[in-house]
Amino acid sequence: MQRFFDILFSGLALLVLSPLLVPIVIFLKMTGEGEVFYLQDRIGRSGKLFKLYKFATMLKNSPNIATGTVTVKDDPRVLPAGKFLRKTKINELPQLLNIFFGDMSVVGPRPLTAQTFNAYSHDIQQIVKQVRPGLSGIGSIIFRGEEDILAGEASSVDFYNNSIAPYKGLLEEWYVEHQSLRTYFAVIFVTVWVVIFSKSTLAWSAFPGLPPPPSNLRNLLNYQI
Repeated sequence: MQRFFDILFSGLALLVLSPLLVPIVIFLKMTGEGEVFYLQDRIGRSGKLFKLYKFATMLKNSPNIATGTVTVKDDPRVLPAGKFLRKTKINELPQLLNIFFGDMSVVGPRPLTAQTFNAYSHDIQQIVKQVRPGLSGIGSIIFRGEEDILAGEASSVDFYNNSIAPYKGLLEEWYVEHQSLRTYFAVIFVTVWVVIFSKSTLAWSAFPGLPPPPSNLRNLLNYQI
């Protein structure tokens, strides 16, 4: 049933948003490095690789520069137009194609590169690979300000691997264990809510039983008991 709603929602969204998407395609083609889409290998269901679609917001060679596939606040690799697209999450909209084609779901664990996926423990990796990755999800909602969280860290990649990834893995494990249509629609609603109200703590009450974050992340994630 979730796949039915994935096809329905992604198809409708592509149709409704086409007046927005077409001008962005033209704008990106005429600015920056002239690239419209950025395709990157991500790990999907059963561990299969697929090409994730995003609007191009960073330098072409960005995965080989600085922090690799981990993006931090005020990352110098982000192109001028890319800052707005990333801030508004518009750069994520081409993933509607991934959803329509079946690589992803509207809701699920965040699709990760091999570098960030390998920061999970082996057990978490096996759990996450049971489901399709999602455009949004529990981990995406809780860590919606991940670039800001990484700001100022002396060693951002180490902080990601040692603090963010382990907790994000627990959140994704919680989602897989509680996967249902109720959770599916709740994630969609909360995603829209926190995009409008960025400081909202609704997620902590909307999903009772979420594993609490470690002490060094509680303030950064606006954790509410």
